[in-house]
Amino acid sequence: MTFLPLILLALTGPQQSAPTFHAHIQDREYVEIRYQGKEKQNAVGRFMTAYDISDPKKREETYKPYLHIIDPETGQAITKGAGGEFTHHRGIFIGWNKLTVNGKTYDRWHMTGGEQVVKEATANHSLSSLGQSTYIRAPKIVWTGTTRDEILIEESRTMHFIPAPTGAFVQVDFTSALKAVGGDTVFDGDPEHAGLHFRPTDATDRANTVYLYPKAEANAHKDRDYPWVGMTYTTEGRKYSVVMLSHPENPTGTAWSAYRNYGRFGAFYKTAIKKDETLKIQARFVIYKDELPSPETIQMLWNSYAKKRETLVASTRKAAEQPAPKK
Repeated sequence: MTFLPLILLALTGPQQSAPTFHAHIQDREYVEIRYQGKEKQNAVGRFMTAYDISDPKKREETYKPYLHIIDPETGQAITKGAGGEFTHHRGIFIGWNKLTVNGKTYDRWHMTGGEQVVKEATANHSLSSLGQSTYIRAPKIVWTGTTRDEILIEESRTMHFIPAPTGAFVQVDFTSALKAVGGDTVFDGDPEHAGLHFRPTDATDRANTVYLYPKAEANAHKDRDYPWVGMTYTTEGRKYSVVMLSHPENPTGTAWSAYRNYGRFGAFYKTAIKKDETLKIQARFVIYKDELPSPETIQMLWNSYAKKRETLVASTRKAAEQPAPKK
């Protein structure tokens, strides 16, 4: 695994008075974005890159990369890592439980018999109309087949930390470019076990999880192609809210799993590509302490992200449901 030199930088932006951030690489274990507080640097994002197959336990802990979100005030992760209920749910992560390559199906959600291995990770910066921003880039993540020499997918993943809108403490643009190097590929499964998802910490108080949808009388079990979904959850007495904005260039017909009381939610993108073609998945995550902003404000955030001018007609807020029975 190669980790290239790091550039330290500052983030500023027009949306609110932006603090200073720095990037840090921890010896092949993670790439971290740190908030410069009054007295010390505190982490806000941590991309987990470790890979260790020396024993089954270490393999389980490191068989997929994911992005942790950290509360800079407490230093605690507000997303889930390995272990706990549904060990394969981790932070912001991507996978499909029915990934079919050349007619053979692999489970790259539960990571049965294969891994997603980060080969390289870097951090750098850019300057745009939003101001300066920090990138974590993993230009090569290999998705292995039944053997570790069998490569199904070569993924390039970028997590772009940009100045957050008013009220939010972190905003991340997640981009995954998935090249079908192993053959013709179908990305399939179901909304519970495929796509791009956010999973809060295992300490989430399940009685207080609430979802917000951009539709009147929304039914997330049946509706398709939500532009965004919001969720509020409570952990150890602290309340957080997350908005996931789905990019309009993602595959259409997208189903959402956005109703579980433990807080795992996300979009199931189902599509097929030919050998050596690339599927691009894009989403923006905006994370707040306390409650979500108004539905109209979230719609404005999506309009800015999608470069569209759409008006929110109605929305629905629902308490989360009990999780589905375990198979």
